[in-house]
Amino acid sequence: MNVSLTPEMDVLIAEKIKSGMYKSSSELIREGLRLLQLRDEQRLRMAEDLRSEVLIGVKQLDAGTPQKLDQKLIDTIKRDARKMFAV
Repeated sequence: MNVSLTPEMDVLIAEKIKSGMYKSSSELIREGLRLLQLRDEQRLRMAEDLRSEVLIGVKQLDAGTPQKLDQKLIDTIKRDARKMFAV
């Protein structure tokens, strides 16, 4: 497999290897792909969680029991969103 990288990426790889963080460019690329896979899995879980929360809200609306949107709920939503997207 051949991969084309920008000069900046080549420099970054060389610096990481020189620092001793990685033994080879292959090791660094494998780690990068592993992290990419983890990020993708986290995003998928977040999307699934969001779908579940939306369905709960729709069911509450259908049942006539929506949750009142007050400042406490807004703060909770903001806090949870910041946690999820700090990934």
